[in-house]
Amino acid sequence: MNKKLLGLLALLPSVAMAADFDGAQLSLLWAAPFAGLLLSIALFPIFAPGCWHHHFGKIAAFWAAAFLLPFTVVYGIAPASGIVAHALLDEYIPFILILFALYTVSGGILVWGNLHGSPALNTGILAFGTVIASLMGTTGAAMLLIRPLLKANDNRKHNVHVVVFFIFLVANIGGGLTPLGDPPLFLGFLKGVDFLWTVEHMLAPVAFAASILLVMFYVIDSYYYKKEGVLPVDKTPDSKLQFFGLWNFALIAAIVGCVVMSGVWRPGISWHILGSELALQDLVRDVLLVVIALLSLRFTPKQVRAGNEFNWNPILEVAKLFAAIFIAMAPAIAILRAGSAGEMAELVDMVSNADGTPINYMYFWMTGLLSAFLDNAPTYLVFYNLAHGDAAVLMGPMAQTLLAISVGAVFMGALSYIGNAPNFMVKAVAEDRGVKMPSFFGYMAWSCVCLLPIFFVMTFVFF
Repeated sequence: MNKKLLGLLALLPSVAMAADFDGAQLSLLWAAPFAGLLLSIALFPIFAPGCWHHHFGKIAAFWAAAFLLPFTVVYGIAPASGIVAHALLDEYIPFILILFALYTVSGGILVWGNLHGSPALNTGILAFGTVIASLMGTTGAAMLLIRPLLKANDNRKHNVHVVVFFIFLVANIGGGLTPLGDPPLFLGFLKGVDFLWTVEHMLAPVAFAASILLVMFYVIDSYYYKKEGVLPVDKTPDSKLQFFGLWNFALIAAIVGCVVMSGVWRPGISWHILGSELALQDLVRDVLLVVIALLSLRFTPKQVRAGNEFNWNPILEVAKLFAAIFIAMAPAIAILRAGSAGEMAELVDMVSNADGTPINYMYFWMTGLLSAFLDNAPTYLVFYNLAHGDAAVLMGPMAQTLLAISVGAVFMGALSYIGNAPNFMVKAVAEDRGVKMPSFFGYMAWSCVCLLPIFFVMTFVFF
């Protein structure tokens, strides 16, 4: 047999294990490129906006390479290939295809005419979006409603707070009622958490936080509305309210159906690629998502998309940045998964008492705070498995622990732009429409002031 082929075959076992690289071997220095990427996202738009606007993709790729190239030199091609395959096949490709499909289809639904962005109307839209986020996902609800909301407020002198609260409620907290709402809860559903368990146990926290935020928003929006009023000339003149491209709602339902299908249909057919498993149901889902998006592009009249000022800039920005984020954050996730054997052992040990019993409020805060800077879906899985990993136990005697993990991952994903997938997408769409969104730290100032007090109160009420 050819020596090169023998060498390749000898390499396959190590490739197969590459995706499960032991994070106990890694020091926190391996997470430095991820920290550099976060700082770039935070600081470049402030201090070098022109450079960031033209080269953000290259800057993000630099930080991904700053992790990947040294890692390849130290640990070899097989583990590095496995990490890239896991980041792309298991996380990034499903993530970006769902975003792509929802962005494309929602861009084919046009609300024509003019809504006037009064405090009552804005609060109503946010409340409606909060409800439907659990039915069609936070990404679907956010992409459906952000354009009409921006159009309704295009004659307001101050409209940044409208988008910020939209991210809080529609892109995050509103998705907490069902496994369809937010990726962490869907992962729990795949692990065996009952659909109705999520509905029953998450209802009170979602209603509590959403009610406070809606009241808070109404007060803030009323203050700005009364103080500043509106621009003398409305950018969107009054006209009869009309809806176009409504057939795209059926495609949104089809997208939700594809996601559910991939969770309940288990044919048992899969392929192993560089240590990552590609299941048939996932492949079918991803292909159908692309087909659905193409159908929307093909059959939605161009005038409808023109009315929405539809373009690909927001989705391209998210696609480039999150490709680097998923790769660069791999060592941080691996270290977390190592538990007490990894260099984040002190953080992991903080969620349990000396006798091993869980400290529920610490599960809430640790899952939440890490979800704000790492993707909230893998962070949820880390603490889900750390708590026990068995759905029956977690839904039974450890129900409060599972609730703490679920609420932390869903709610605190709103603390930063990168905590949950739709956050950055909403930011990109708003900026594309001329809204001067807060910087990375500016947004966190809003989230800390508005959200952290609510989370502190929730700690005593629920955990």
